[in-house]
Amino acid sequence: MEVMSPLESIDALLFSASRALCTPFAIFIQIQGYVICLLLAAGWAGAAYVRNREIRQMKKCMKDGNDFAFLSHDLDDLEHSKQIQLPGVTVVMPLKGFGEHNLHNWRTQLTSLYGGPLEFLFVVDSTEDPAYHAVSRLLLDFKDDVDARIIVAGPSTTCSQKIHNQLVGVEKMHKGSKYVLFLDDDVRLHPGSVGALTAEMEKRPEIFIQTGYPLDLPSGSLGSYCIYEYHMPCSMGFATGGRTFFLWGGCMMMHADDFRTDKHGVVSQLSDGGYSDDMTLAAIASAHKRLITSPPVAVFPHPLASDLTFSRYWNYLRKQTFVLESYTTSINWIMNRALFSVHCYLSWGFVAPYIMAIFHVLAALIFYFKDNVGGENALNPNGLRLVGCLIICTAIELLSMWNLTRIEVRLCNMLSPEAPPLSLSAYNWCLVFVAMVVDNFLYPISAIRSHFSQSINWSGIRYHLRNGKIHKIERTMEKGKKFSDLAAKRLYVRRGAQSKISILGSLSRGLAHWRQPKKYDV
Repeated sequence: MEVMSPLESIDALLFSASRALCTPFAIFIQIQGYVICLLLAAGWAGAAYVRNREIRQMKKCMKDGNDFAFLSHDLDDLEHSKQIQLPGVTVVMPLKGFGEHNLHNWRTQLTSLYGGPLEFLFVVDSTEDPAYHAVSRLLLDFKDDVDARIIVAGPSTTCSQKIHNQLVGVEKMHKGSKYVLFLDDDVRLHPGSVGALTAEMEKRPEIFIQTGYPLDLPSGSLGSYCIYEYHMPCSMGFATGGRTFFLWGGCMMMHADDFRTDKHGVVSQLSDGGYSDDMTLAAIASAHKRLITSPPVAVFPHPLASDLTFSRYWNYLRKQTFVLESYTTSINWIMNRALFSVHCYLSWGFVAPYIMAIFHVLAALIFYFKDNVGGENALNPNGLRLVGCLIICTAIELLSMWNLTRIEVRLCNMLSPEAPPLSLSAYNWCLVFVAMVVDNFLYPISAIRSHFSQSINWSGIRYHLRNGKIHKIERTMEKGKKFSDLAAKRLYVRRGAQSKISILGSLSRGLAHWRQPKKYDV
């Protein structure tokens, strides 16, 4: 009996694996992956159509002489007589730490060109939070032009710190506010964002929550591209131009009276062990059949940290999968379990064809570059056909993703004409492909770990869940530690790093007179 060398054994194993991966069941798994690619491509194509429709509408308005189409399609809505009739809005921003892009993001929020009463509440847990000092310095530049203040909420005891800050903010909001807008500190607003959200709420009072979604701007690291890829499949659920079942906690506008009256238990359910604000509110909306909408202009540039490492991406993914462990009702639990199972199945179903393709390609290379290969080591041609189908489906998927990103970049540039233009050339599409495979491979691992751990560290605070709610909070963050976050948050700001005043800031000051009342009358 002839003994094979180690290399010959490996060759034989690869040929056997390639043939095994051409069986009907293996072919079904691979075709399933192709279908997932094509479904994603179709979803992104639909989202691109909705965003591009808004671009065409804005161009039409500009062609008709409306140079302020980025604020409103109807130029008459910008008349002083209509601006003074706009309802009051309170913007609540729960803060934790001070990051690389926070200062610029806050400026875009403070320089909103909304003409009605508008107040900004920056909510921190303590005066030792670096955000407290950064915001204090920032507000000195705007003290005569905007109604903004910092609120110290104190540490949370029954819910996540973010939810606690939000609820303290709504308690302190002006009694004349009709709407409350929750924003994360990584949201970069457009000049007309507040006005667009408010106009839709006024037009359709039945809306429970209005939301939006970020357009990630990768910094170049694999971790940043993994986050971009993680968000992209969700983006199609927000690019509907109207009703949606998705909710992003980074941008949520609601009726202020819903919090004053605790309608549907929004306050009690959030404060009673709530971990995720958007998941909790989405569950309430579903249970009471309330409407969630996402206007086509609600897409916001989201620059990722320049030093976003892979470990910090993993920490972010852990926080995202952990939200599926929180729930408010048994139906909510069932929905989360279904989402958990489907997402894990589709993620590994997406990755499986690429792993199988490796065996087909290696077997083909050995067959074509080695002599005397035959018999049991004969190559099954179906393997390369399957690889060819995978390449075509992947190219279609990447092309659709590129097209949606291109259109959203263009839309963001039109909505913020005063800002430095965003560019699609900064995206590395080879890294996007790698990130697609890596992120989908890691998602089920993160979800399973979250399920069995039932605890998560979020910005130095460890939350423990029991029956879907927070039952224990441990504060372990030491002084001087960096926050593990997408924004590279640090405790101290470098001295002398004064940011330039935005052109929009000067414009908002110049318009302050005709936009009165800007501040609430106390």
